[in-house]
Amino acid sequence: MPIIKSAKKRMRQSLIRKKHNRRIKNRVKNSIKNFLKLVNQKKGEEAKKMLPQIIKLIDITSSKGVWHKNKAAREKSKLMKKTARL
Repeated sequence: MPIIKSAKKRMRQSLIRKKHNRRIKNRVKNSIKNFLKLVNQKKGEEAKKMLPQIIKLIDITSSKGVWHKNKAAREKSKLMKKTARL
């Protein structure tokens, strides 16, 4: 446990950020998982409707600094390729 006051505050802030980042990551991860299920089940129309929402989530995730911008671009590219194959 930190002893110095500023270290205690940094620890509190870090725990709050960790919780927030996890919530955002899980939301994106679950939506991608659901999208991939639709793609695997060959439900192209539903997947194409879902894609813009997922891309928006990924953009938010990268703009908030939870994901690096290159990771976000890579994920979007991967999802668009899968959609194009349908």
